Amino acid sequence: MNLSRMTNPKILSVANQKGGVGKTTTTINLGAALARAGRRVLLIDLDPQGNASTGLGIELADRNITTYDLLTGDVLPSNAVKNTSVENLLIIPATTDLSSADINLMANEKRSFMLHDALHQPDIDTLALDYILIDCPPSLNILTVNAMIASDSVVVPLQSEFFALEGLSQLMLTVRDIRQTAKPSLRIEGVVLTMYDKRNNLCQQVEADARGNLGDLVFETVIPRNVRLSEAPSFALPVIDYDPASKGSHAYHALAKEIIDREPTPRNRRVS
Repeated sequence: MNLSRMTNPKILSVANQKGGVGKTTTTINLGAALARAGRRVLLIDLDPQGNASTGLGIELADRNITTYDLLTGDVLPSNAVKNTSVENLLIIPATTDLSSADINLMANEKRSFMLHDALHQPDIDTLALDYILIDCPPSLNILTVNAMIASDSVVVPLQSEFFALEGLSQLMLTVRDIRQTAKPSLRIEGVVLTMYDKRNNLCQQVEADARGNLGDLVFETVIPRNVRLSEAPSFALPVIDYDPASKGSHAYHALAKEIIDREPTPRNRRVS
């Protein structure tokens, strides 16, 4: 009997239309940190570049079933998942097949709801998940829209640099549009500052502006600019395994704790 498993997996999109903000790094390492905290996590790689898949050691030759197959309804989630080196962290990998999704899905009337439908079928219960994390592409295209409609909330990595908040405003508008037209319950889970250097005055100013404008939407945890975070993907490992003592590892454990602390009370959880 497990009293800790939530009624349904919480689905989080990790999204920002700007590239190079630490989106995939956040997806991989947040997922790994949640798994290390005893949660069962599925990572869905929805980026045609497939960097999350590569970063968790899924070779291209092993990606015979991908998120494209999941989107089109050709496979069940349980048939598409692959194990990673992290216990309790699963992944559905991606290939460049996803790059044609905009064109190939255009004729489908439910094209914006395909991932939602895939993740809300009974088969997903066989995986006994606590969290599903979706690594979105660096654009606000049909894949990102699918991710948001499928999700409960959105985690936004925000690089600590000039113009960061300007790019964030467009993402907020997209979330608002989806909330109004397709998913009224969608919300922003939080904004996480990435590539943060406390010695840099600009980083401090971006943090002050973000907290001043967004308040509690900004996570307390900030992700530092850390060489170990940059090195870990080339070893196909999350940073918490590559260098558990690094500042990047500690930061993602702290971010995972912030998210776990928002879980429902035990009386609202499922017994299995």
